[in-house]
Amino acid sequence: MITTDILIIGAGPTGLFTVFEAGLLKLKCHLIDALPQQGGQCTELYPKKPIYDIPAYPEILAGDLTEKLMEQCKQFEPGFTLGERAETIEKQEDGSFIVTTNKGTKHQAPVVAIAGGLGSFEPRKPLIHNITDFEDSGVEYMIKEPEMYRGKKVVIAGGGDSALDWSIFLCDIAESVTLIHRRNEFRGHLDSVQKVQELKNEGKINLITPAEVIGIVGDDKVKAVVVKQAQHIEKEFELECDHFIPLFGLSPKLGPIANWGLEIEKNAIKVNNALDYQTNIPGIFAIGDVNTYPGKLKLILCGFHEATLMCQAAYKIINPGKRYVLKYTTVAGVNGFDGSRKEAPKAVVKAFE
Repeated sequence: MITTDILIIGAGPTGLFTVFEAGLLKLKCHLIDALPQQGGQCTELYPKKPIYDIPAYPEILAGDLTEKLMEQCKQFEPGFTLGERAETIEKQEDGSFIVTTNKGTKHQAPVVAIAGGLGSFEPRKPLIHNITDFEDSGVEYMIKEPEMYRGKKVVIAGGGDSALDWSIFLCDIAESVTLIHRRNEFRGHLDSVQKVQELKNEGKINLITPAEVIGIVGDDKVKAVVVKQAQHIEKEFELECDHFIPLFGLSPKLGPIANWGLEIEKNAIKVNNALDYQTNIPGIFAIGDVNTYPGKLKLILCGFHEATLMCQAAYKIINPGKRYVLKYTTVAGVNGFDGSRKEAPKAVVKAFE
């Protein structure tokens, strides 16, 4: 059983900033995310796309924002359960909650903060009739362990940042990498598109466009994919491979959280925005894009604000009757759970003799 002060569902920007704000109040956090890494959409869907409305950053790449947030909160030593989806929640007699993931990992906390962005992400699967027969047997919808592809023949399908970036990354690991896209143009970052073209010219990536994978060949494991080239309506051929990785993005859904007894409106969780973003269940909060209230704006900076107020309310639940006096970090400094301390240098005035 993993125990913590605040259990955060979602390790995107809002969830990561919650760790920092909670840490200032000396509250520990543990985060659960269905994705295999921190960052949520910023990491999984558009790591190389610039964001222009983060305070103090005229422009920052989504992936870099995740790295900065991880650097900011690491002093408060958050725990992570990644690659697992929050499945069930149970209220205990002492008022705490036990959240169990789809893999059976149990977490207990007096406060639960749902910061799941647009919800849990499920992969968009291509319309291949037998694709489910090969899931976990050569078909993967996201890459968790790059080393598993070492020395293997890999086929990636897709035209966005994920498909481009993983093709570039795996070309130095896999025996061969083939990138298939139904159009000649890619939707990814220009640098990634140019890099893929360079690797194609160097013979390190096999690029097939416009084309799509329409079938999978194999018994208990993937042996090949059936490729149909768009400009040749009748031309289909088998391409030998060990792994087929369709990267067509992720579809956001509330998932099992929708069955937790929370008040839902248009696939979002209703909260009390007049006070602390608490849901209809005391002790459970929803912050960031996953919540809704009058005037709601789905912006990362709004999620940061909501996380800050939520942590103040969580402090009162965890420390009933104890008064917290807000002190600015420029005055009080920041004491990390790892023993680190950050503080502004203090002027030293020497008396004249």
